[in-house]
Amino acid sequence: MLKIGCHLSSSKGYEAMGKTALSIGANTFQFFTRNPRGGKAKEINPLDVNKYLQLADNNHINRILAHAPYTLNAASADENLREFAGNTMADDLLRMEYTPGNYYNFHPGSHVGQGVEVGIQYIADMLNSILTPKQNTTVLLETMAGKGSEIGRSFEELREIMDRVTLKEKIGICLDTCHVWDGGYDIVNDLDGVLQKFDSIIGLSNLKTIHLNDSMNPLGAHKDRHAKIGEGMIGLEAITRIINHPELKHLPFYLETPNELDGYEREIEMLKARYIG
Repeated sequence: MLKIGCHLSSSKGYEAMGKTALSIGANTFQFFTRNPRGGKAKEINPLDVNKYLQLADNNHINRILAHAPYTLNAASADENLREFAGNTMADDLLRMEYTPGNYYNFHPGSHVGQGVEVGIQYIADMLNSILTPKQNTTVLLETMAGKGSEIGRSFEELREIMDRVTLKEKIGICLDTCHVWDGGYDIVNDLDGVLQKFDSIIGLSNLKTIHLNDSMNPLGAHKDRHAKIGEGMIGLEAITRIINHPELKHLPFYLETPNELDGYEREIEMLKARYIG
């Protein structure tokens, strides 16, 4: 079965997200833990969580993916901004314990002129300060397109962060198809080669989720502009090969395409029809 979902609003709570996902044919979903531009998180309602957990169990919804706010920058030159990123993520991970066994994804950050090496160390330091042996959430580093001074534009940079994290079993990778394409990895003409490179540098066992997006840009543009499935430079045929690849097909896929719910529903239906179980 294709495990596929999209990005949903968390404003009405977990149960509402679960019901919305089911209504459009999804069997998982992604959501922001709080306003994507930052701010205080909404209080968790234990009753809402319990209703969601029952709904999820009855309908086989699992491996939901929480996304950290875009404003967090664990690699910042500003100590206060790094502290804010760490405190926010630590709080998010505590909240994730209400729905244990899921994923929490974040953009590694931008070194803003300090250099990649310094930024990588800051990110690893933050992870080492917030990860705990008892947590039930796996924290995922997202592959990035390479805009400006973004860290995570290459598999090697992500590997360097992972190597410096003590609790390696608590971390993994979320591969964004738009980002890796924009970052210069040719998943259209050489998907096997890209996955072989990923395996040799990071290890496919560390790949936990995929953001499934088309791209408005040509290979290696380093711009990060998502397109609807089949309407970008990656294309439907390449995306079909991704969801059916033997090394990837068991993973959960999350759409972040520029859509409203009806658009997501159409994409989910289209991809399910192209999935070979």
